[in-house]
Amino acid sequence: MDLVPALQEPLKKVLGPATAKVMAEHLGLHTVGDLLHHYPRRYEERGQLTHLADLPMDEHVTVVAQVADARLHTFASAKAPRGKGQRLEVTITDGSGRLQLVFFGNGVHKPHKELLPGTRAMFAGKVSVFNRRLQLAHPAYELLRGDGEEAIETWAGALIPIYPATAKLESWKIGKAVQTVLPSAQEALDPLPDSLRAGRGLLPLPEALLKIHRPHTKADIADAHARLKWDEAFVLQVALARRRHADTLLPAVPRVPAADGLLTAFDDRLPFTLTEGQRKVSEEIFADLAATHPMHRLLQGEVGSGKTMVALRAMLAVVDAGGQAAMLAPTEVLAQQHHRSITEMMGELAQGGMLGGAEHATKVVLLTGSMGTAARRQALLDLATGEAGIVIGTHALIEDKVQFHDLGLVVVDEQHRFGVEQRDALRGKGRQPPHLLVMTATPIPRTVAMTVFGDLETSVLDQLPAGRSPIATHVVPAADKPHFLARAWERVREEVGSGHQAYVVCPRIGDEDDDPKKAGKKKSPEDEAEKRPPLAVLDVAAQLGRGPLKGLKVEVLHGRMHPDDKDAVMRRFAGGETDVLVATTVIEVGVNVPNATAMVIMDADRFGVSQLHQLRGRVGRGSAPGLCLLVTEMPEASAARQRLAAVASTLDGFELSRIDLEQRREGDVLGQAQSGARSSLRVLAVIEDEEVIAEAREEAAAVVAADPELQHLPGLRTALDALLDEEREQYLEKG
Repeated sequence: MDLVPALQEPLKKVLGPATAKVMAEHLGLHTVGDLLHHYPRRYEERGQLTHLADLPMDEHVTVVAQVADARLHTFASAKAPRGKGQRLEVTITDGSGRLQLVFFGNGVHKPHKELLPGTRAMFAGKVSVFNRRLQLAHPAYELLRGDGEEAIETWAGALIPIYPATAKLESWKIGKAVQTVLPSAQEALDPLPDSLRAGRGLLPLPEALLKIHRPHTKADIADAHARLKWDEAFVLQVALARRRHADTLLPAVPRVPAADGLLTAFDDRLPFTLTEGQRKVSEEIFADLAATHPMHRLLQGEVGSGKTMVALRAMLAVVDAGGQAAMLAPTEVLAQQHHRSITEMMGELAQGGMLGGAEHATKVVLLTGSMGTAARRQALLDLATGEAGIVIGTHALIEDKVQFHDLGLVVVDEQHRFGVEQRDALRGKGRQPPHLLVMTATPIPRTVAMTVFGDLETSVLDQLPAGRSPIATHVVPAADKPHFLARAWERVREEVGSGHQAYVVCPRIGDEDDDPKKAGKKKSPEDEAEKRPPLAVLDVAAQLGRGPLKGLKVEVLHGRMHPDDKDAVMRRFAGGETDVLVATTVIEVGVNVPNATAMVIMDADRFGVSQLHQLRGRVGRGSAPGLCLLVTEMPEASAARQRLAAVASTLDGFELSRIDLEQRREGDVLGQAQSGARSSLRVLAVIEDEEVIAEAREEAAAVVAADPELQHLPGLRTALDALLDEEREQYLEKG
């Protein structure tokens, strides 16, 4: 074990303080091991140059190209009034396109001497547009002298690694730093058990590290990738398998519903039959609730597939068995809405202890931050005495003052909106660990669920309840075809004319102070669509009221309104008093107004795919068909338009979440996304590497079953410690 410190050596001892400081601050690299795991993003071949034609705007790029020509111009400026200003313009080419480099002032002398026509070099800088042409201003560069000794030393092999870099540290400087620490790779401890590695024909870790940083052939890169993907998938799955194992050792109170109790009474009064999917998932949940260790289940389903009904039946089962159930919602609007719909569904069964309450009735209380003191005190009392079987609330439920009589089940709605600490605090309020049901309405592809929620059992609702209507979705290209937008507002008027209601969604509220620094800059017309501020609720509502929707009752709803005002607006809309609700994404989850049939999403390109799917699920909730119009000014060929076309083409949330992930990459599946750090996945792509993840999960389960403490696998323990630094360890603990 005394070999480990070679990889734990701080970079400042090896590379010098200045370079180490930039690596720590800009790339999050602190040790030799961190740097060895900073893999190249891609590789350039000597003879084959980057496609200059495909450069992304505003990104920091590294290109390998040849100088076509170089010209020095003089000009007059404020600093050099007598025409003594100098500007060097260098054109580089790679066969696919040309790119202009510019150097000013004293910075022209060195490149003027070195960047002669025919010279090949690596250039790094930020791509910008000047006079409608792409350019790099003052790029850093490194000459590639084809036959000199130095070039062969620095770029061993024909493949030049291009590293994820920053403006402060170019790719080739990172390459030189890697060259310095590469000998330490020999001392890397292998996390994979020998039998697994040999059985799957994977390279040893030291060899994989050498090959990914200094490949001689493309086969080297493929072999290294195959090995390093396994490391990431396997170590992550072992972490989750250990959690699953630890959960099975926790005690929990089994909750079995009474034969003729509250749940039976509720089912008897339902005006419709449950879908096959709802029945199946309920059975899975009841089986978990009856066990002696806590349920940890993820319930995911399409927008409107009836998840709330399944969660409510689980809560009633627990109340039947003498426990209490808490439902945690991300916003006050949603908590109030859940409370309203659950008390309506339960009728007199929700009037425990009151006149008119049914025989098995319980009390359903609401607890939010903005409640009045008296109502709040009564709710807290009902929870502490056990009078209230069900509580629905926001994070106000988590405060120290809240005491439960016997908390048996925690239901978390819209999991991705909650910090792990909040869920954990609520789970800590049970005398023994309560059962946990996590609901998400953003369908997650199976592999992502296995990677992110690998410790949760997963149930999927994929049928829509009877009586739900199809939703037609269309893209409205407002810039190319303004008459389409005019037609969109006519469609809204038609829906209102036939007795229905509509939503208009905008990305911004509109009462923010615009940044004066940004206001002063002149923009080119092509920047305008890209850079103009997103449309705002307050502006759009005013324009619609004066213009295309004049005469209709238009109201606004956004997150900065007082909770009472928000609730009043929602009640008026739900009651049919408002024709059109102009809102931000506060309506994204859970808002249920069956009479709302149309939705117009302004600047739809500013929203993610899953978010658009969520929003669209707010219409078509009754018997009339839904209509969703995605308004955008982006040009037809843009990636944003392709995204919108994907949303318009399918109502399958699982398919859309795959598209979303493929486009966005997955962020950090271990929850580091919550703290803004980089992704912990460097070579593993959750969507593409489906098979690796599934196989790694099986292998991990077998390893943990045989050796839960990993006593015989010191390399794996070390890798787990590196993956689960304290913050992540806590994240996984709290899940």
